[in-house]
Amino acid sequence: MALSHLAVVLSTPTSVSWLGYILIGGIAGWFANRIISGGPSGILLNIAIGVIGGYLGGMLLEWFGVDVDAGRRWFTFFVALGGAIVLLWIVGLVRRR
Repeated sequence: MALSHLAVVLSTPTSVSWLGYILIGGIAGWFANRIISGGPSGILLNIAIGVIGGYLGGMLLEWFGVDVDAGRRWFTFFVALGGAIVLLWIVGLVRRR
């Protein structure tokens, strides 16, 4: 019971593996950094922003009834890009205060 719950918690919101999610998240985080012009940041921060933003974006889309399990690499990229842009925007608002 606990093992199956842990597997659900650690699963990605789309059908891409964690390694693919990290690669796609890194690219999406880099693009989001260029779009928002958040200043220079390292590759690790870009990966973190892309993965976290993509994960949150996937969870939000699931809550709104979008079938994210059927999504593949491009869907994951655009979800991660959108989530990373929103995440960078929120971080920018917090930093200004």
